[in-house]
Amino acid sequence: MNTEDKTLIQDREREFALIDSIITAHHTSAIAKVNAEALQMYWEIGQFISERLRTEKWGAKVIEELSDYIKRHNPKRRGYSKRNLYNMVKFYEVYGDSGFSGLIQQLRLSEFVQSQTAQIAAQPKVQLPTAQMSISQMPGILALTSFTNHVEILNRCSRNEERVFYILYSGQQHLKQEELRRCIVTQTFESVMNKDKMLSPSLLSTYPNAEFLLKDRAVLDFLGLKDKHNEHQLHASLLEHMKQFILELGKDFIYMASEFEVNVGGKKKRIDLLFYHRALQCLAAVELKAVDYEAEFSSKMDMYLEALDREVKRENENPSLGIILCPSADRSEVEYSLSRTMSPTMVAEYKRVLIPREVLRHTLAEYCEILKDTYK
Repeated sequence: MNTEDKTLIQDREREFALIDSIITAHHTSAIAKVNAEALQMYWEIGQFISERLRTEKWGAKVIEELSDYIKRHNPKRRGYSKRNLYNMVKFYEVYGDSGFSGLIQQLRLSEFVQSQTAQIAAQPKVQLPTAQMSISQMPGILALTSFTNHVEILNRCSRNEERVFYILYSGQQHLKQEELRRCIVTQTFESVMNKDKMLSPSLLSTYPNAEFLLKDRAVLDFLGLKDKHNEHQLHASLLEHMKQFILELGKDFIYMASEFEVNVGGKKKRIDLLFYHRALQCLAAVELKAVDYEAEFSSKMDMYLEALDREVKRENENPSLGIILCPSADRSEVEYSLSRTMSPTMVAEYKRVLIPREVLRHTLAEYCEILKDTYK
């Protein structure tokens, strides 16, 4: 194949990629509009029923009768069971509460999601003559995720700060219901918002938003690891459960290779796991340790990252990131060993079982400001 033919093929590939991006953009937009319309419908149904229950015009038996009525008149319709109708009521009452709307205003999230949910704002408020009430407009932020995800959030989160976080997080990470449930159970809110992450100064200067994009712990209960296990067992188990592991790390991580080879001074070295981080646009090397953190681990990571940047990193990519994953770490030792490293490195801990909640240090406002950039 001559140079002219190669150029033609490359030009065609770029054109095809452009068309594919158009398809993806409109497909995503269509799904978003359908979701937004469905949520507004659930909001209106929830408000209607809530008003009837509040004024004692309806009781629990009437909700059951309504569900039966919908089934009789529209047998093909799904999702209007008595339980789901009550979910719609909760959807309206919790998110329509002044405490939730006040938090949205405080965080200035209405401006941030306006472009994402413009189709909702364009819809006129519905006037129901029979009900003699005007249906209120639902907050645009709710359209960032699905109704099934909202049900998970409403049933599992007790504070508005948590609810807002998981609405934003599930939207940004494109989480399905089961994935979101896992994130809530493993306390992703606490992990992301923890301000005491073990990060090198170089990582913070290279990636100022990394604190909000990287978790400082992973709950690996799905591996079934014994209390005493070695690195080989940890490595092999993670490869078997890579999908769950990526969900623990965050869905911005794309798995690339296991035991990835790099050349260091003519010698071949192997990186346990290699990923690519979409948001940070960099390679991410993960070193697995079955023992508590030791200062020597960071020196080894420096070597790996230097090799990646010299041999593997492309010109349009950012400096490679290193993550040392170990069962536990003495924060003083980590601080001393990472303070002098020139590499963007962090230490994260993994737990074999779910751990108790910890005190949050970051504010939700800080997280929202960072997340706004990811939606642009």
